[in-house]
Amino acid sequence: MKLGMVGLGKMGGNMAARLREKGHEVVGFDFDPEVRDVASLAELVQALEAPRIVWLMVPAGEPTLGAIAELSELLDAGDLIIEGGNSHYVQDRKNADGLKDRGIRYLDVGVSGGVWGRQNGYGIMVGGAAQDVERAKPVFDALTPDEGGGYVHAGGVGAGHFVKMVHNGIEYGMMQAFAEGFELMAAADIVDDVPGTFESWREGTVVRSWLLDLLSRALEEDPDLDGLRGYAQDSGEGRWTVQAAVDHAVPAPAITAALYARFASRQEDSPAMKVIAALRNQFGGHAVTRTTDDPARTPRS
Repeated sequence: MKLGMVGLGKMGGNMAARLREKGHEVVGFDFDPEVRDVASLAELVQALEAPRIVWLMVPAGEPTLGAIAELSELLDAGDLIIEGGNSHYVQDRKNADGLKDRGIRYLDVGVSGGVWGRQNGYGIMVGGAAQDVERAKPVFDALTPDEGGGYVHAGGVGAGHFVKMVHNGIEYGMMQAFAEGFELMAAADIVDDVPGTFESWREGTVVRSWLLDLLSRALEEDPDLDGLRGYAQDSGEGRWTVQAAVDHAVPAPAITAALYARFASRQEDSPAMKVIAALRNQFGGHAVTRTTDDPARTPRS
């Protein structure tokens, strides 16, 4: 097949490369002139034959909305836009409705695999009409792992990004559990080989996973993780997962706690814990302070 790829960063660029390796023709556009094939969306559309397929791999929010708005003026009825970023599923429905009057089709696709996807294949989670999904199926087949699996048509428009959102929420919880296990073992005098423990769990245990493989690899490179700062950003899907849980009255304590732990990681000195310290001092005389040479809190007396 021949398709356009908008956004040739770490994900989009590797996806385009994998598609080309599988025999598809990809016309790529990016703001970086070093990686793009055409200099504008208009040139990209001109380079494709109708009915066209254009896959977006740009940041969610205004970049995605702007690209869709511009493409809506350039594409023809029967053309298909695939939104492969991490848009909110509610926005997907708005996007599809806005394109419907022009006869432009729309799929939302959650993509998982990170920088390893080009080699190992991607997880592809699709939302949209069955006829549109079938039309793009050769592209999905090329992106998913060679040994099979890694693909679902999850439902109508919005379903692809909804299940990717839940996937990322689960990922938050799994990562937080590994992180807490690391800290606990590192703090305990009884464990001499924390990296070796994680390595041993990679085979034969119920917690073996790709995330565990990646953690073991990171610990091999830096056993104490001294080269990293304890700061974790959230990309939005964790917040949306928690909000969806609230909307549907579904308890999600592990995912919620993992999201809040990321918020806590960004605080140099927690205002909330300052309040706790102040209250303990007021009712129990448990005064604490910071020394100038040690960031850890130490008792005054």
